[in-house]
This record gives sequence, structure tokens and C-alpha cells, in this order.
Amino acid sequence: MLRERIEGKWIACFAEVFRLCGVKAGESAAILSETQSREVNVQLAELALASLGARAFHVVVPSPKLSAPAPVRSTGASDAIGQLAPVVSALAASSFVVDLTVEGLQHAVELPAILKGGARVLVVSNEHPEILERCMPDAALETRVRAGMKRMKAAKAMHVKSPAGTDLNIRLEAARVGGVWGFTERPGSLTHWPGGLCLAFPAAGSVNGKLVLAAGDMNLTFKRYIESPITLGVENDYVTSIEGAGYDAAMMREYYTSWGDSEAYAVSHVGWGMNRIARWDAMAFYDKRDFNGTESRAFAGNFLYSTGANEVAGRHTLGHFDLPVRNCTITLDEQMIVGAGRLIGDLA
Repeated sequence: MLRERIEGKWIACFAEVFRLCGVKAGESAAILSETQSREVNVQLAELALASLGARAFHVVVPSPKLSAPAPVRSTGASDAIGQLAPVVSALAASSFVVDLTVEGLQHAVELPAILKGGARVLVVSNEHPEILERCMPDAALETRVRAGMKRMKAAKAMHVKSPAGTDLNIRLEAARVGGVWGFTERPGSLTHWPGGLCLAFPAAGSVNGKLVLAAGDMNLTFKRYIESPITLGVENDYVTSIEGAGYDAAMMREYYTSWGDSEAYAVSHVGWGMNRIARWDAMAFYDKRDFNGTESRAFAGNFLYSTGANEVAGRHTLGHFDLPVRNCTITLDEQMIVGAGRLIGDLA
């Protein structure tokens, strides 16, 4: 296991990302954490903000009581704030928020109120600092992600195929398109580090076909590479069948069933990875405690399929799977943007 201690190089990494977020001397900066947060990252954030001359303060909340019927991992939907109004007010009144909660604020119910106040929110993924160091963002990544978002916003349909048998049709009309590149200077916005994703949250009834998870694809809820094939049948957004004879399919069936919630089977978001630094094989090098899987969502050319909460479709659930799939070909209105797992043209 890697050690977790303060390293000067990691303070410098945090400071550089904060600079990319436009942090200036004298600026108010809230460091949001919970009692189960990774302490070394909390300390690195404080020291980095101090090095920039920002006026930082801590907001620390107790990690909440477990409320789900199954373990919850890597959802991006922290419930640590618990809609506690003074906490929301403090974050909304800050110009910069470093989010170090275990799950992250990406889909938290309090996020709209925090952003409405004009805060720039940087979610630092719950990773060992070495992973954050390897996945430092830069301006070139922003340019490429924006180009991908522009393509997706202009498209009416996405089609995904793979040699393993994936064949998905996704309508993008009325979808909410987003992208992250690891930093943000715009008031009232959120990003996460590591970054490098183009995503769409489709409207209800937009996804049909089948998704085949082959050996080497990932189930990031389980922090595990797929070893035996799984075929998911998808009808009007919902996984209606889970076929596969191996351990991977059995685990997925059991986890879905444990929620007792049909919305857990529905699509949350779809998209593709844009980060050329992020590595598909990185998960093999880290203990599960040290790895949150954000790098795996972002590695260049993967197709990311997620089930769970989708506000655009009016669905809310804590059940969540993030499934990065390799070797896919992705087209937008019949124009190829990913070919056999490789980004094409100005997205590459």
C-alpha cells in the first residue's frame, strides 16, 4: 500500500489545479470534508490554498448514517451535507469550494443551491494523491472536451457498437450535455479532478439495444475488471435482462436486486473518455481503498455507460453502476468520433 503523507510535490499539484480554477490571493475558499474523508487530501488542499494566499476555511460534517440496503461506492452523489442549511449557505457564499467528501457533490441534492450562489466547485476525487498527480489537467484537455461537447449538443442520435456485441441506440434530443476537464473558472459551475469526459443525460425513453461487457471492461461500483462476459438488454432506458454465466453477472444481478428499486436499472448518463493521460490499466496497481475510479471513467476512447439517477428523466435512486467499455465505435448522427476505442480527428 502507498503511504499517505504530506509531500511537497502534491502541495504543488493541488496549487496548480487551484490556479487553473482562478484562485487568487485573498479569495474566500471553503474546504468541504466529512469525518471519513481522505485526510491527506484535506491537508494538501489547505496547504495549497495557503500557498496561493487564499483565505481558506474548513467545513467538516460527520459522515452520515448508512441508509442504503447495499454498500454505496463511487456514485458522485454525496449525502454528507444532509440538506443542513448553514452548511449550504456557507458554501454558496464562498467563491471557491474544494469538495473532499467521500462520494462527491456532482449529483448531490444541495448542489443547485450552492452553485446558485456563484461558487466554483472543484470535486477532488477520493483517490490516493499519486493518482491525482498522474492525472493533472491542462488547457489542451479543455479545448478537446469542449469540441466533443459541441459535437454532442448538435447531434440527434448516438450509436455504439463493439466487436463483443454491443449495439446501442441513444436519442440525444432533449438530453443534457456536459463535460469536465479537471478545472473551472466559471462562477456557478462544477468540475472534478481527474477530468476528461463528454457526457449526456438522456431524456426518458431514449436508450435501446444491448450492452456487452467483455473481459477487461470495468465495473467501477465493484472496482473490478470484468472477467466473464455480461450482456445487458436495454429497453426504453431500463436494463431488462442480465445474461452471463460467470461470477461477474451474478454479482451484478444481486446488486441490482438488493435495491428493490426499478429506477436503479435505468440509464443515468452515457459518454466517452477524453483524457490521454488516464490509463485503462491503472486499477491493477492500486488497492481498492486508494482508488476511486475517476481515472477509469476518463481514459481516452472508452464508452461510459452508467445506470442510476438521471434528473433529466426525472429518476432518483442511490443504486448506481459506472461501466467503462473498451474497443467501442461511437457515432453521432452517423459521423464517427470514436473508432474501435480510439478518438478520431480533433478529439484525439
